[in-house]
Amino acid sequence: MKVTRRFLALLLSAFAVSSQAEAATMRLSIEDALKMAHERNTSIKAVRARIDQADARIVQSRQAYLPKVKISETWLHTTDPGANLVFKLQQGIVTAQDFDPNRLNHPAGISDFQTSLEVMQPLYNADAHIGRSIAVTARKAQVFMADRAVENIDLYVKKAYYGMILATKNLADIEQSIVIMQAYSREAARGYSAGLLTKSDKLSTDVRLAELREQKLMMQDEIRNAGDALRMMLGLNADDTLVPSGDLAPDPKLPAGAAGASHAGRSDLKALDAFREVTGFQYDMARAQYMPRVNAFAQQNWHDSSLVGLGGSGFTIGVNVQWNIYDGMATKGKVQEAKAQELEARYNYEAAKEQGELEVNKARRALASSVERIAVSKKSLEEARVSFDFIGQQYKTGMAMTFELLMREGAYTWAKLRFNQARYDYSVAKSELDFYSGH
Repeated sequence: MKVTRRFLALLLSAFAVSSQAEAATMRLSIEDALKMAHERNTSIKAVRARIDQADARIVQSRQAYLPKVKISETWLHTTDPGANLVFKLQQGIVTAQDFDPNRLNHPAGISDFQTSLEVMQPLYNADAHIGRSIAVTARKAQVFMADRAVENIDLYVKKAYYGMILATKNLADIEQSIVIMQAYSREAARGYSAGLLTKSDKLSTDVRLAELREQKLMMQDEIRNAGDALRMMLGLNADDTLVPSGDLAPDPKLPAGAAGASHAGRSDLKALDAFREVTGFQYDMARAQYMPRVNAFAQQNWHDSSLVGLGGSGFTIGVNVQWNIYDGMATKGKVQEAKAQELEARYNYEAAKEQGELEVNKARRALASSVERIAVSKKSLEEARVSFDFIGQQYKTGMAMTFELLMREGAYTWAKLRFNQARYDYSVAKSELDFYSGH
């Protein structure tokens, strides 16, 4: 019995150690978070797989100039007089007796195993050569799109990371306000018991405490939501605990590069420009269907009565020219469609550049206003703190009303949250400016 209990205790201990190992607690800087996202994020892995697909299409495009080699084995059995004589000629087994009229008209069945080696060599296929240019340019576009996907994930990681810091700071400030209000609530209870305050005054402090506790619950949810988003983008388990080691520490001045930020270096715009090139090549490819196709071929055949035999052999070489003179306006329609697609891609590129300029200007304004908001909210916070401390002293001596205390406390708590929000908005605006300018 004792052995069984010891075994169960060891088993439970091992399970607990295993659970603790699986659920890790990580302290992450923003740099660590970004590095982990680059290595583990599944969306980034997916766009990198598209580059591999583009590489594969480049390999496929080599068929425009590389030969095709095919080997085949065919078995036939026939009693047809003409085919019978042909098979014997091909196998090299014709004798004088085979020309006897009776044997010619009523031959016995014959089997033929044909081993064939065929080589096809493209000589001139204009559309195929253009197809290789399309594959190379499309691959370049996919690289730019992959770069943009990484930048996009970086932005989301930063927002979640800073959002987690914001919610944590807000939670700490609200908990501080709860502690302060609990002390004032006890003061109000004593005043009510002594007949110095009305029941309404006492209930007012309880209502304010309830509001703060509700805000605390909301901030706890915000922390969980930001943590879930961050874990998802970092490819971590749901039970891993993340603790941001960074802070909301904005520069009191506008960053030096903010004024000259431009959308010109954005990877998504470079990708759209590359796709515009692709549609140009597709237009050239459609027009190339008016041109002839020229291909050379060579074939070596072996005929025998047994499998893979080499009894009789012969070769054939030649050149094939195909020119589609008229196809019922199909090629003309394809050319018109490709031209329209090229124009669409060009307009989309121009529209994206215009949108990019708007996004950069918006992010620049948001960054500039957040710098000013930090200064304003910091001053407001200090003023609210002084006002609240003063009214708190007045309240303790009975020289201030309960509603005045609650108003000052609410203003002080709100000022703390506004200051945190302004610093968060600065961090996000700076990240968005980097994102929209392609940095």
